[in-house]
Amino acid sequence: MLPSILFATPECVPLVKTGGLGDVSAALPQALRALGADARVLLPGYRAVLSHDPAAKEIASFTASGVGVRLLESQLPNGVPLIIVDAPPLFTRAGGPYQDDKGDDWSDNALRFGVLSQVAAILGGPESPLAWRPDVVHCNDWPTALAPLYLYFTPKPRAASLITIHNLAFQGVFPYEDTTVLGLPRESLGVDGVEFYGQASFLKGALIFADAINTVSPTYAQEIQTPELGFGLDGVLRMRASRLSGVLNGIDVSVWNPATDPWIPAQYDAAGLEKKRASKEKLQQRFELKGGEDVPLFATVARLTHQKGIDVIAEAMRAIVALPANVIVVGAGDRDLAQRMRDLRNAMPGSVGTYIGFDESLAHLVEAGADIFLMPSRFEPCGMNQMYSQRYGTPPIAHATGGLVDTIDASTGFLFEPATSPALIEAARRAAALFRDKKKWRQMQLKGMGRDFSWGPAAGEYLKLYAKLRSTA
Repeated sequence: MLPSILFATPECVPLVKTGGLGDVSAALPQALRALGADARVLLPGYRAVLSHDPAAKEIASFTASGVGVRLLESQLPNGVPLIIVDAPPLFTRAGGPYQDDKGDDWSDNALRFGVLSQVAAILGGPESPLAWRPDVVHCNDWPTALAPLYLYFTPKPRAASLITIHNLAFQGVFPYEDTTVLGLPRESLGVDGVEFYGQASFLKGALIFADAINTVSPTYAQEIQTPELGFGLDGVLRMRASRLSGVLNGIDVSVWNPATDPWIPAQYDAAGLEKKRASKEKLQQRFELKGGEDVPLFATVARLTHQKGIDVIAEAMRAIVALPANVIVVGAGDRDLAQRMRDLRNAMPGSVGTYIGFDESLAHLVEAGADIFLMPSRFEPCGMNQMYSQRYGTPPIAHATGGLVDTIDASTGFLFEPATSPALIEAARRAAALFRDKKKWRQMQLKGMGRDFSWGPAAGEYLKLYAKLRSTA
């Protein structure tokens, strides 16, 4: 019998999303259920979540850290069972899941996500108010990271715990006084527990006490054990290396499919790749670019941040345009980087296009219409755009890090290192040279389009991990 899984997460598309975790939280449980596993999602009762199903049925009520909690039974739009943590003082407010409308972190985030973690642990323990019991509580990033700690100190029989690290840079670090209401066991408070440079780290608690740890790509699982990408937790991760593994994320191939994509002017597949040209022409018109069919169009859709290497693109921009080539940058984030992109567009009209913000339809058009996709991320736990790009016949250029290494090779794209503008320029020159060789370029496009980036393989790997956890719990 396949294991039952409680998938605890702070976000899930289409109800609430700030990044890739939201996509994973919908797609992975759905893929697990397709394989026959009983996977259910646990999600905070934000306004958008409650409004999705006003008739959601109450299935339990109790108090956690002095806060009244109701559990509501619902369903995600994709059919996955959903358990909503309805705690109005914590979650039913304006703003985003982690920040208010001004972009400032909620001052009570330790309590908010401490309670979410507590609820996940309660449902995985012997005193759960529900008849349904999970074999594994699968937690995701710092907002659910205290659940493995609570479970560790819960009497058996209890669920096994797994923490997935989607981005180690975000660790849920709070002053100790913010966590006193959470009732953390005294044994968990010191250096062998949540203590992190005089404060409490939710994520460190999970790394110490979880039954298993995984990341969203095999290479990232190795990288985070180094001082360069360990963000102060590399020693803990090396200590727990026997419990650490990497499972590569998938993508939603029903949404990211050039043969059915409603947001591009002409759908296409590997047999009709010439139809991709219509998307390039539409991009050139939208951004008033002067390059024709034979001028390569480089593009990126990304958060405008240091992590994503947007400054590296900015420093390389003039050299790439001189190849000759056109460049499009779509994204939002750091104000200085956004302004830098506007300045480059103004300095090179007809060669550079920018869109500051995010637009789902434009993201799809860029994947289809660009010739080459740029991903010079300084670190990338998994990354999804490089998989979208290959599926759309748009070979990526990427810094050799994390999941980019695990999803791109010399037959489907271009890897470079280090994450510097000279290295990016050299890779762009290689790509532009191959682009001029139409036969070899078509071979690279077709090789990428033929790869399987669906969630099926990842779900299968997770089922093996869950089964191992259940057998040793």
